[in-house]
Amino acid sequence: MNTGSDEPGEVAVASDGAGGETPDETRADGARDGQGLGSKAPEFIKARRALHVSWQVGVFVIGLAVVAAGIVMLPLPGPGWVVIFGGMAIWATEFVWAQLVLRWTKRKVTEAAQRALDPEVRRRNIILTSIGLVIVIALVAVYLWKFGVVMPWKIKDQ
Repeated sequence: MNTGSDEPGEVAVASDGAGGETPDETRADGARDGQGLGSKAPEFIKARRALHVSWQVGVFVIGLAVVAAGIVMLPLPGPGWVVIFGGMAIWATEFVWAQLVLRWTKRKVTEAAQRALDPEVRRRNIILTSIGLVIVIALVAVYLWKFGVVMPWKIKDQ
């Protein structure tokens, strides 16, 4: 459970090596230089090592419970991925690794959304979906023509 620093109250700052940016300039991933990575715990908690470790354990356990609930929701009805990313956001309030994973995920989702809005990609997706739909309709029509609609039970016998 690393907060990115050995000193209480100190946070690690991610550096992408680009340089030349002022703290007010926003990078492509939505993060700002100077926006620290690490613990977002209140200062009085970070000032006491035992209290800070307890705080991290609590955040980890709560985040783990939320992520586990999201994993359970993947095959069951429910917003599984949303809950998993919610658990990651809880972890990101305390752990640098979760903050970096969340930034990477946000960047990839933004890139995918931009690609999906590209007219050529949209046209290709519409064409492929239409072809798939025509194939499925044709297969269902052939099945119904060959076998008809047969109920798995016999209503006449009852």
